[in-house]
Order: sequence, then C-alpha cells, then structure tokens
Amino acid sequence: MWARMWKVPKLAREAGRVEAQSVGPGYRAAMAGHNRLASETSPYLRQHRDNPVDWYAWGDDAFARARDDDKPIFLSVGYSACHWCHVMAHESFEDPATAALMNDLFVNVKVDREERPDVDGVYMQAVQAMTGRGGWPMSVWLMPDGRPFYGGTYYPNDDRPGMPSFRRVCEAVADAWRERRSDLSESAEKLTEAIDTPELQAATAGDLDPALLSAALQNIGAQFDARDGGFGRAPKFPQAMTIDFLCHAYVANPSPDTATMIRTSLDAMAAGGIYDQIGGGFARYSTDDFWLTPHFEKMLYDNALLTRAYLHAYLITGESRYRRVVEETVEYVLRDLHHPDGGFFSAEDADSEGIEGKFYLWSREEIREVCGDDAEEVERYYGITAGGNFIDPHTDFRGNILHVVNRTEAPPAAVQRSRPKLFERRSRRVRPGLDDKVLLGWNALFLAALAEAGAAFERADWLDAARTNARFLLRELRRDDGRLLRSWQADADVHPATGRARHLAYAEDHAALTEALVTMAEVDDVVWLDDAREVADQLLVLFADPDGPGFFTVGDDAEQLIVRQKDLFDNATPSANSLAASALLRLAALTGDARYETAANASLRAVGPAAGSHPTTFAYLLTALERRVLPPIEIAIVGDPDDPATRDLRREVLGRLIPASVTLTATAGPGTERSPLFEGRAGDGTPLAYVCEHFACRLPVADADALRSEIDAALAGRSIERS
Repeated sequence: MWARMWKVPKLAREAGRVEAQSVGPGYRAAMAGHNRLASETSPYLRQHRDNPVDWYAWGDDAFARARDDDKPIFLSVGYSACHWCHVMAHESFEDPATAALMNDLFVNVKVDREERPDVDGVYMQAVQAMTGRGGWPMSVWLMPDGRPFYGGTYYPNDDRPGMPSFRRVCEAVADAWRERRSDLSESAEKLTEAIDTPELQAATAGDLDPALLSAALQNIGAQFDARDGGFGRAPKFPQAMTIDFLCHAYVANPSPDTATMIRTSLDAMAAGGIYDQIGGGFARYSTDDFWLTPHFEKMLYDNALLTRAYLHAYLITGESRYRRVVEETVEYVLRDLHHPDGGFFSAEDADSEGIEGKFYLWSREEIREVCGDDAEEVERYYGITAGGNFIDPHTDFRGNILHVVNRTEAPPAAVQRSRPKLFERRSRRVRPGLDDKVLLGWNALFLAALAEAGAAFERADWLDAARTNARFLLRELRRDDGRLLRSWQADADVHPATGRARHLAYAEDHAALTEALVTMAEVDDVVWLDDAREVADQLLVLFADPDGPGFFTVGDDAEQLIVRQKDLFDNATPSANSLAASALLRLAALTGDARYETAANASLRAVGPAAGSHPTTFAYLLTALERRVLPPIEIAIVGDPDDPATRDLRREVLGRLIPASVTLTATAGPGTERSPLFEGRAGDGTPLAYVCEHFACRLPVADADALRSEIDAALAGRSIERS
C-alpha cells in the first residue's frame, strides 16, 4: 500500500550528496531575532526559540504560509526531557547551513507532544504506518492541508549505514515535491484514509466475563522475565499498570506465581539505576534487561503510576521496602516537581551540562571524599568501581550509576548515614533542565496516587498537598465558563496575551481528573463528588462518540485535525478510554447514575475482549474490566471523621487493597444525599460501616475487626485463576 512512499527514502539514499546551500532569505529572517517560539508556554518550544530555523508553532499561520509559498510543512514533534530530541536539535536545528536548507525548502513547525497529544497521536500513527516503528523526535513532512506523505524519527547530521542524514532526506523530499508531487498527494490521501479507520473496528467485540482476567494473567506470565523482572526485553519500561493489575489479581487469588512476578519486578526496579537511590523517583526506562542504565529523564506520570504500584504491593505484602519507595518517590515529587501554588511540573531532563546522566553519576573518589569511613560499605552496597559502569557516548564522561547489588538488602547503617551527605553534595551540581509546565492529565494521575497513599499511610501532609493540587487544577486549568484546559505555565510573563493556561483539555485530562476526584471523594470528603460529576458530564458531552462506543481524543469544540482519533491503548500513560471506563464505573457505583455506567460498559464491550489476549497493551483497562465482571463491593462509613471509632473503620478500609470496590465516609445528615450508599443510614451517632453489593447492604458493624471479616467474606466469592 505504501510503495510510493518508499520512493522518498530511496531517493534519499541514492542522492549521493547534499550540497550546503548559500545563506538565503529564510536563514537571514530567522537570524534577525527570536523566532516565533519565544512566547510559547511550552518549555520545549522555547528551547528552540534561538534556533536559526524559522519555526512556527502548530496553527493556522503555518498552514497559510505553506499554501501561499507552495511548500510542504516539516513537522518536528518532541518533548523537553527527550535526549535524542536534544541531539537532533544540536546537530541539525542549531546548524546554520541546515537551518538555511530547512527555511528555503519548507515551512517548519514545532510541536510539544505533551501539550498537543492530538497532533502527536495522528502523525505518530502515520509514521508507524510508513516505517513500522515510532518514537521521538518525530519528523514528518505534510501537504499544506496537513496530510502526511513521509516521515521518520531521528535523523543524524551525517550519513550512517542504513540511515541517511537529515539534510539528505530534506533534499530528497524537496526533489519529490518539485518533480513528483502528484505521487506524494496520492500517497498522502491513502495514508490519511488508513489512519482514519476507526481503531475500535480492529477489536473483537464479545462477552465480558472473569475468564478474560484469567487469560490476561496467563499472558502476562508468558512475558515475565523471571531473572530480572518486568515484561519483555530491553529497552525495558516499568509497566506499572501491569504490576498493579497483578496486585489486584493476587488479592482475588494469592498465587505464588503472581507474587513472584510482583516482587521480582518491583525489587529489581527499586534496586536498579532506573531508581534514584539518593533522591528518590524513577527514570523513564532502562536501556538494559536488568534495570541498571536508564535514560535519565524523570517524568511525572511514571512516578505517579509507580507510586500506585508500590503502594498496592505494600498493602498486599507488608514489605517495608515497598513503603520506603512510595515515601521517597512522593517526597521527590513534592520537593523537586512542585509549584508553590500546588501544581506539579511535568519532567526533569536526562542531561545536565550537555552530558546525559551527569547529575546522577559518581566517581569512586567523590564517594570516598563524601562518605569517609563509611565509604567502603557504601561502595559495596551500591556497586561502586574505579572505572564506573556508564559512559556518555557523546562526551566519554564516565561514572557510576548507583544501584543496590543485593536487590532486597536493606540499607545498612553506613549507607543510611551517607545518603544525606551524598544528597547534599549532589545538590551543589547543575541540575537537569526542568519542564515546568503543569499538565492537567498528568497532575490528575499523581493526585490520585498521592491521595490514596496519604490516606493509607495516614499522612496528613500528603492529603493537604492533594487538596491543594485538586483546588489548583480546578481553579487554574478551568476557564470561567467551566471548560477545562490542558497546560499551565509557571512563568506568568511567558505568554501575557493568552495567560498561563492554554489549549483545550482532552478526553485524557477529563477522564484522569474524574478518576482523581473520585479518589478524593473516597479518601477525603464526599463533597468532591460534585466536582467529579461536573468533569464527567463534560467528558460525556464533549468527547463521547454519538455513533459508537468510546471517547474521541478531542472535544466537539476543539480544533479538528485530518482525522478524529480515539485513544485506546495503554502505553506510557493510561489511555483516555481506559481512564474513562474506570472513572465512570466508580462514579456510577457512588452516585447510582446509570449514564456513567452505560458509557463505560459500551467501551468495555468494544475493547475489553482484546485485553485478555494483549494485557500489557490494555493494562489499565484490566482494572476497569475487573469492576465490570466481578461482584462490586461498596463500603459506606457513617460517622464523624474526627471520632476515633470512625478513624479505626476508615483505617481498615483505606489500609488494604480491595479490588473493584468503592468507599465513602460521611457524617449522618447534610451531604449524604450525594450517594445512595447513605440512604437510611441516619443511626444514633455511633460510627458504623456497611458493606454492600449493588446498594444492598449487610448488617452494619461498629469495630474494625468485624469490618475486616465482612470485607473478607465479600472477597471470598471472587477468583482470578491462571489457566
């Protein structure tokens, strides 16, 4: 189907040379001052404001310029913490000769994939259709109407075996544009038609039953790396959502095999270089099978999802090392990714001082200088050697990535004494770059994890931070008319014309925020249900497909791209449709509103059957599917939250993992009308807990032991077994 597209890379290989063009008007225009990215809210876009490339941000101006000048558009998509994005920028976009070529041949557009996941999603699907793979930086050439006709990812500045240089590709694309434009237009039309095929048609609709969960468990086991944990081979991603599903499955059926998958994976990651042994928090992924060498960028969403996975593992195992990881990861985010007003920043870069991982690397000499008499034990525990275990390929900078050699060994006293000293010494270094935009969906993911962990560990300070964040999101990322926004910029002076918040929020943002607000209602105050319902109603009105199941990525009121997609697959973050299914089922169980359940069930019936066969692709969806196919457990606690007896009842519920359940606490009287779980629960003032299924409740209990027995009895009828 894509035969004609392959003429472009073939031309790029056969061209044999790329001549440096003379400095033309495009280069002179760009060099006259900052390009158009200087006032953008995205830190990634502003990183390119001094490039000699005449960049546009995505928008009508770029497409009008392309039509007027009769040029193709070169679309470059990346994000601020992307190491190879920085490499390509340094090699090509900062090079005057390459910039001159780009300015004369194309209209150049920069996009931050984190601010514009709709743009990224459409053109990533096109690149994957053309090349069979994707990634960032993403490089795509478009017709002036936005249809893609050629693309790839990173291109080097010089030819490499099987990999033409970026300038060679630019020349080949331009030649095809001049000489064979009709072929490019035909290819663009076919490609657009292909990516416009609804993805739900690829899923096999069918019945939903617990057998799907059993199949998912079996297929996860087939991918498990028994030696080093995780699933599949390097590059290895944490797959926190898969591990979280395993925790749920373990509660239903405490199989030793399931426990092994959970423990081996979490122990290996927490001991590896992917985990910051000094400052807490996880890097994006490991470049090897055993979690030693990461790409060092730290993303908010990874730390949100891993906080949840380690929390749930702690709740089912009681292992103190998992609690420690939760505490250190939360403290990392609150310390290093926290805006004073309450928002959480997006990421920290992999590079500092132009060297990948330099901030995190240690020489043996520095370890000995800082740790003194404890150095020998620190070196043993963290695997420190004279030659180090990491070399930056671009600069030959060498050092040690700290990792725990004996994965489950608790830190000895010498290490505990030395960690604060090492942290203080490291704090003097040049920190990696900070992406200080606040993204609604990613904040909601961390908000949910923070609130749940704060309740489970009875950390009032974490719950305070969660409340502050929730209020911040509902205040700063919501217009006066109630419409939610995607991205907020910490620097008030960056874009005074449009303010700190820009871009309409997506289905992902609405679904994640609904999920987080439901969590806040469960662990904090039932009043958060009002906000959850308002956000969920926007999700239904703006994003639901009126002609089929599921939710579109962009709302009816937003810019419509060449195709309107649905985000279905759980990748680095949960998909919008997985988040929506989980959030809406929870909201339906708490409010009794059938609209939410109907919308969630439609999505699950369309996509759910595929989750059993492809569990890591639908890992978050599996927990929503669990809510659909297992008997629900609803827990209502009626009592003054400050009463010690009420706190005991809440501690029993919030201090354990109860899959496919919902819980609310309220004092009898005003406020209980928000949920049918409180109907007829006036009582005599004695704190009572009710364990219910489909709003039909057992006799109330007044003490934690009795409540534990009631919950155990409700769980006893469930089973997820490996076939």
